[in-house]
Amino acid sequence: MSPVTHFLVGWTVATSAGLDRRERICVTLAGVVPDLDGLGIVAELLTRNSDHPLTWWSDYHHVLGHNLTLCMLTCVVACLLVKDRFKTGVLVGLSFHLHLLGDIVGARGPDGDQWPIPYFWPFNRTIEFTWEHQWALNAWPNMLITALLIIWALKTAWSLGISPLEMISTKANGVLVATLRKRFPPSTG
Repeated sequence: MSPVTHFLVGWTVATSAGLDRRERICVTLAGVVPDLDGLGIVAELLTRNSDHPLTWWSDYHHVLGHNLTLCMLTCVVACLLVKDRFKTGVLVGLSFHLHLLGDIVGARGPDGDQWPIPYFWPFNRTIEFTWEHQWALNAWPNMLITALLIIWALKTAWSLGISPLEMISTKANGVLVATLRKRFPPSTG
């Protein structure tokens, strides 16, 4: 699935549990953290025509970040940053695992290649998870899920007064919420 979809899944989990802003940010980011190993694409693209290309994306995407080890580390870091450690830790783990599940069901490449999830890496490099019916990254189910998550985020902004924008600017969040509520006023009666 795309990083945008993973982000919105994390945001949906975060807004479902009555967390404060910092806790919501931790849970939301946990849904995207596994894809940090995809940043190797920058080095790979910059060096692809050199004598010694760096194949960091080809070799490490869906390896370094898509495993239980990074999940546990992410949970520990989140718990150090929040007040409600238990609830946030559980939801960070859930958000992280929903990312892995999303990649197992909907991240097949355009060439039909699947990215297996090496869940127990680095302790066991042979057990990998895949699903033979995995749909393509750009398949309609991924687009539908993303569209539904956007609608849910807008509904949440309208009803609860919080949107993903609060992660970068409480003022931008306020403007979005006010705009939605002006355009779709709550019914009175």
